Amino acid sequence: MKFVVACAAALGLVLAAAAGAQQPIVIKFSHVAAPDTPKGQAANEFKRLAEERTQGKVKVEVYPNSMLFKDAEELDALQLGSVQMLAPVPGKFGPVGLPEFEVFDLPYMFPDIDAVHKVYYGPVGASLMKRLESKGLVGLAFWDNGFRVMSANRPLHTPADMKGLKMRINSSKVNAAIMKSVGAVPQTMAFSEVYQALQTGVIDGTEGPLSNLYTQKQYEVQKHVTLTFHTISNYVVVVNKSFWDKLPADVRTTLEGAMKDATKLNDQVAEKDEAAAIAAIKASGRSEIYKPTAAEKEQWMKAMRPVQDEMASRVKKETLAAVRASVGATK
Repeated sequence: MKFVVACAAALGLVLAAAAGAQQPIVIKFSHVAAPDTPKGQAANEFKRLAEERTQGKVKVEVYPNSMLFKDAEELDALQLGSVQMLAPVPGKFGPVGLPEFEVFDLPYMFPDIDAVHKVYYGPVGASLMKRLESKGLVGLAFWDNGFRVMSANRPLHTPADMKGLKMRINSSKVNAAIMKSVGAVPQTMAFSEVYQALQTGVIDGTEGPLSNLYTQKQYEVQKHVTLTFHTISNYVVVVNKSFWDKLPADVRTTLEGAMKDATKLNDQVAEKDEAAAIAAIKASGRSEIYKPTAAEKEQWMKAMRPVQDEMASRVKKETLAAVRASVGATK
């Protein structure tokens, strides 16, 4: 009996009876960010709502800060059933045959967060979510994390200031192309390793959302932060399809509702945390925050925007065209 229960747990189907009572369904939710980031808070809110609304039928175990897996390993773990739920960045889906999710990484694709949401909740977002099923995944939600910024130990006022810098990126061909477009050298690295790499000089800088820059204390080892806001930082909440399909229909419906409300919290926190992170980093005196002038911002956009067409075949031309149509972009 112990062997059966152990195997079931590995698949996320902890449904065996014990002491005459049905055991809760366990959902292991693994992610790489800190608990106080928007993603971390939303994951904990999903746990609270799921357990409360199912009256204990579901137990959600949240594992933040790469406690179970580094970001390069987590999607494999989900497909194998070692965990049941993740919230990876769009670039993680490229290696499993869905590079079109990297359309969200394209530089200066979205003028504001409303344009991003228009894609999430429109035909493009629905189509992307549907494609996950062929990879044994079910897409539950898109989560915001603000727009991304650049940081380094030297001022970054224009793209020319990036030349030769070794810049950490997450796993995305699009993000690599962005760095190359401004003369930097992209370095793919696990999120959990970034602080030490910055501290020891293994990398010269990084790019990412302000909430991560602050909660991971990266600003302590970076003297300059530039508000380029060059691309959106977001996540796709996914669940193992085999696990999801075997859940009772009423439980799935309840979990979908919990995820919808957790998503609302995530997006509210993301907006507030961006402003709070800017204020906290300024107050620390450890890193200078720089907002490009209108002329400088135009230089950043001019340097990076060609990456959209450069990566068109990777993200699928029809996907790029659909996103441009949704946000009203012109070429």
